[in-house]
Amino acid sequence: MNRVGDFGLSIAFFALFAVFGSLNYSTIYSLSPYINETAMTIIALLLLSGAAAKSAQLGLHSWLPGSMEAPTPVSALLHAATLVTAGIYLLLRSSPILEYSPTALLVITLIGASTAFFGATVGLVSNDLKRIIAMSTISQLGYMVLAIGLSQYNVALMHTLNHSFFKALLFLAAGGVIHSLSDQQDIRKMGGLIKFLPFTYTILLIGSLSLLATPWLTGFYSKDLILELAYGAYSFSGIYAYILGSITAGLTAFYSFRLISLVFLTFPNSSKSIYTNVHESSWLLVIPFIILALFSIFFGFIFSDLFVGMGTDFFGNSLYLYPNNISLVEAEFSLPLLIKLLPALLSLLGALLALYIYQFNYRFVNNIINTKLGRKIYTFLNGKYLFDIIYNHYIISLGLNLGYIISKVLDRGVMELVGPYGLSSALNKTALAISQSDDRVISTYSTYIIFNTLCLIFIVFAPILISSSLLFEIRLIIIYTASAFFVFT
Repeated sequence: MNRVGDFGLSIAFFALFAVFGSLNYSTIYSLSPYINETAMTIIALLLLSGAAAKSAQLGLHSWLPGSMEAPTPVSALLHAATLVTAGIYLLLRSSPILEYSPTALLVITLIGASTAFFGATVGLVSNDLKRIIAMSTISQLGYMVLAIGLSQYNVALMHTLNHSFFKALLFLAAGGVIHSLSDQQDIRKMGGLIKFLPFTYTILLIGSLSLLATPWLTGFYSKDLILELAYGAYSFSGIYAYILGSITAGLTAFYSFRLISLVFLTFPNSSKSIYTNVHESSWLLVIPFIILALFSIFFGFIFSDLFVGMGTDFFGNSLYLYPNNISLVEAEFSLPLLIKLLPALLSLLGALLALYIYQFNYRFVNNIINTKLGRKIYTFLNGKYLFDIIYNHYIISLGLNLGYIISKVLDRGVMELVGPYGLSSALNKTALAISQSDDRVISTYSTYIIFNTLCLIFIVFAPILISSSLLFEIRLIIIYTASAFFVFT
């Protein structure tokens, strides 16, 4: 997946150099307003392909859930600060290019909103503790890309920063749970851990509440603002992003509290021997837990005006925003109260629904899944929209077959026939044929001598027929060489 994105990014560099004659930031950004919009759109979409692979957007996302085999501290670093934010940073840094391509911004918005919804729906039915949080990462990355498509780069950057705190906290807390349960990651085999791991439960609850944008926690100051800005754009892509983003907010709350219910609140679902060894994390983990929890609670409140405040000059000229794309005033002052509150209401509804189902009416899910339609939907979501199956059966298998054909037909076939093996075998056969022509008959020898003499005479006298004075030296060389050959033989 990442090689696909890297290839697209490489082509983007070539296109930038072809159009601008430079890869220097200042040169490209100063010339962007004067370049053909079609060329800018192509470059922006190629940059998007690189960002989509690194930041796991829909279509190039399959690698991220499978990368959960690493230890949880590694996952926390990858998902919070290093790997998956690289694509977001690429798009942010390329804001002067994106701003002059409305088509690219539309595509970015649609992909971001669809990715957010996709990650949330798959997270609903995942049973691996780390994989649920991984799908949450994909969903939140969709929010960031959605904000970039709406030209709200400062909001996207703030959500990236906010997300890094509570997502690192969630992964580390999940690691504490997995370690205490002897490396068990299936949430269906947990339950009742609130009395064994009260500190870890508190930390995971803080991270989850910040994730689902609980008012006045860190996630609220960027996530809800993204949705308000989407509606405030008053465009097709904005409404599309607002609807899917709001639904995703409710689904996020549902799967977050599903995780908390199945891990901490329901009946114990594992053996007694595992529960007797459950223990809290060491003090070495408690320190980063507390630091990340404080940031997950207070960072958004303290720094929101710095990043997304109206009129802030914190970013200077590093993020470019085309004047026609400014919609912060509309989002802040012109939206109905219901539009502003809808994501928070859906989050509250999703959280309460999850607690009700998994605490008091756990048969409800089984009754839905046991229906024919429910089983198909569950299979579709649990198979991650069947992307992996499509890729394996139709793309990877074709690539393997093509590689087999290239290896057997071209490399070991055509290339060997016209290459060293073919040349050596041809020389061997020629030498064998010449050696077999030696039949020790005088008439045959005389025929060879006459034929060679005729060839030699032709070689000697043919250059004389060339009248150009420029070829005089070449003519002499041929005559002298042929004469020497005739004398010595």
